[in-house]
Amino acid sequence: MSTYTSSNGTVAPSPALAAEGADTDAALVAGLVLPPGVQDHDDKTGKNLGTIGRPLDRRAPFYVGLTGGLGLGAAYLIGLAIEDISSVLVLIGLGLFIAIGLNPVLVFLVRRGLSRGLAVAVVTLSFALAVGAFVFAAVPPVSHELMNLATNYPRYKSELASGHGWAGSLVAKLHLTSYFKGNSKLDLSSMAGGVLGAGKLVLSLGVATVSVVVLTLYFLIALPGVKRLWLSLVPISRRQRVELLTEEVFDRVGGFMLGNLLTSVVAGAGTFVWLSVFGVPYALLLALFVALFDLIPMVGSTIAGAGVTAVSLTQGIPVAIATGVFYIVYRLLEDYLLNPRVMKHTVKVSPGLTIIATLIGGTLLGLVGALVAIPAAATIELLLQEVAFPRQNQR
Repeated sequence: MSTYTSSNGTVAPSPALAAEGADTDAALVAGLVLPPGVQDHDDKTGKNLGTIGRPLDRRAPFYVGLTGGLGLGAAYLIGLAIEDISSVLVLIGLGLFIAIGLNPVLVFLVRRGLSRGLAVAVVTLSFALAVGAFVFAAVPPVSHELMNLATNYPRYKSELASGHGWAGSLVAKLHLTSYFKGNSKLDLSSMAGGVLGAGKLVLSLGVATVSVVVLTLYFLIALPGVKRLWLSLVPISRRQRVELLTEEVFDRVGGFMLGNLLTSVVAGAGTFVWLSVFGVPYALLLALFVALFDLIPMVGSTIAGAGVTAVSLTQGIPVAIATGVFYIVYRLLEDYLLNPRVMKHTVKVSPGLTIIATLIGGTLLGLVGALVAIPAAATIELLLQEVAFPRQNQR
C-alpha cells in the first residue's frame, strides 16, 4: 500500500490510491442504482455524458402553470364524468337511503332469530303483498269505470256539445263546444307526439323504479359489508367513535322512514273519513291512493288530493270544492305542524330545521332532495353536536 507523509506529519494514502478507491466506490454505487444495461453501455463506450443537473424548480412559473393547468383539466373532466352519470348516482344514493331506512326492520327481525337474507325476503314479500293488494283493489273499480265511460261516451259527448249539465255549461263558457260537435279537426300529429312523449316518460320511470328496487335489495343484503368497508377507511384510533356515529345516523334515517310512514297513515285515514262522510265512491281505494302518494315529499299529497277531488265531482261541484279545500288545509297542516312535530321525535330534528331542510333539498334536487333533506339535516346536526362544538369548546 502506497502512502506519503503530509506536511503536518500524518500518514495518508497516496492521491492515486485515493482516486482509485473513489472510482471503485462510484462504480459500486452506479451498479446498485443504474440498470445493468446502462452501466454496461457506459463501460463499453467510455463516453462521459455529463453530470445530472439540478431538479426542476417547483416554484418556477412554468412548472406552476403547467401543474395548475393539468389539475384544472383533470377537475373539468371529472366534473363532466360526474355530470354524465349523475342520474345513476342519484338512483344509487336513493337505493342506499331506502335500505338504510329499512335497516331497523331487518335488525328487529334478525334479533328475533332470522338470518339477514331471510329477513330481507320477509320485508320484500311484505312490500310485494302490499303492492299486490293495492293493485287487486284498484283494478276492478277502474276497469268498471272505464267500461262505463266507453259505453256512455256518446251520451256524454252529446251532453257536453249541447251544454247540458254543469260540465256542458263549463264547456260552453270555455268555447270548446266545436270540438265535441265534430266541427274542428284534431291535430293527429301533435297527439301522436304527445302519446309518444308520455310513453317515453312512463318507460323511463319504470326503468328507474326497477333499478331503485334492485339496488335497495342489494344494499339491504350487503349493508353490513358496506358499513365495514366504510369503517375500514377510518383510522383505527377513531374507528370506534365513527362506528357509533354511523349507527346513530342509521337510526335517524330509520326514524325518518317511520315518521314518514306515520304521516302517510294519517293522510289515508283522514281521506277515508272525509270521503265516507260525503258518500264519495271507492273511499277505501282512494284512501290507500292518498297514503301511498303521501310518501312522496312535497308533491305527493298534492297529486293525490287533485285526483280525489276529481273523483268527488261525481257527488257534485260543492263536494268537489270542499274536498279541494280539505286537501289544501291538510297540506298546510302536514307541512308546518304535523310533519315537523313527528320528525322532532323520530329524527330528533327541530320543527324549524325540518321546514328549512325540506325547502332547500327540494330546491336543489327536487323530489329526491326533499326526500333526503331531513335525514341529511339530522346528520349535519349530529356531527355539529358531537364533533364540531366539542372541539370549539376545547380551544
